[in-house]
Amino acid sequence: MPTPHTPPAAVRRALRKLGADIHDARRRRKLPMAVVAERAFTSRSTLQRVEAGDTNVSIGIYASVLQALGLLEGLSQLADISNDSVGQALANADLPKHVHLKRPAGSSRDG
Repeated sequence: MPTPHTPPAAVRRALRKLGADIHDARRRRKLPMAVVAERAFTSRSTLQRVEAGDTNVSIGIYASVLQALGLLEGLSQLADISNDSVGQALANADLPKHVHLKRPAGSSRDG
């Protein structure tokens, strides 16, 4: 049996915003909930939970709803390295300061 999990407040806020943004995107497209739910292969009640930012809805359902609205590309860019300044800084810090070419065995420096 899974352990009960209460996400941090920042996670709940982010999902509430995502849900509200999904709700607004659906309304801008003038799509009824039933149509988006059908296109996302989910139920209308689950779509309501997504639009409310429910933390118990799987990321797969969120992704399916985004795809149904034509917004899936945004999800694939979330953790992309081009958007990860901290990851880039850490990777750059691990780069060697100097690069030395290895000479083949038996070769001399004087040539």
